[in-house]
Amino acid sequence: MFQDGSPLGRAIYGLAKATALAGGIALLGLVVLVVVSVFGRAFIWAGLRPVYGDYELVEKGVGFAIFAFLPWAHLTRSHALVTLITDRFGDAVNRVILVITDVMMLAASSFIAWRLYYGMLDKFAYGETTLMLRIPLGWGYMAGFAGALVFAIVSVYVLGRSLSAAIRGENEPSAQGAHL
Repeated sequence: MFQDGSPLGRAIYGLAKATALAGGIALLGLVVLVVVSVFGRAFIWAGLRPVYGDYELVEKGVGFAIFAFLPWAHLTRSHALVTLITDRFGDAVNRVILVITDVMMLAASSFIAWRLYYGMLDKFAYGETTLMLRIPLGWGYMAGFAGALVFAIVSVYVLGRSLSAAIRGENEPSAQGAHL
């Protein structure tokens, strides 16, 4: 069930990849926005202007992008791993450590999604908006919540994958992230 080639595994990979691609597209759009805004500031003397409210848009977009990249990074184990001590332990101990860290990641991702959800409801209920563009603050929370929810779903799958591998006595494929 928690095999990467299974229908569930392919669906989770597709969801995480789509979320990361959406974050990448948002980040590219923000780069263009910042370049246009800086160009406008540099050429004020020529009648150009910066993009009005650019920092508000960048703030919301970067928040979404960060949460959009988390599911893919966790699913592919692309985050940094500090293995100064654990490399000296055997495979069985490392499998247990991996399951424990996946439980902690599930707890953290679920907590973040839970709090973003209630923060979003709170911001929408009180009608708070950004200063210049009057964008409802709840939209920023909603974007972060979407990424955090996918992160929590991916965390459930990754925990199941590592737990299944530990029960079978197999190691997961090597991580793609940096080892320190």
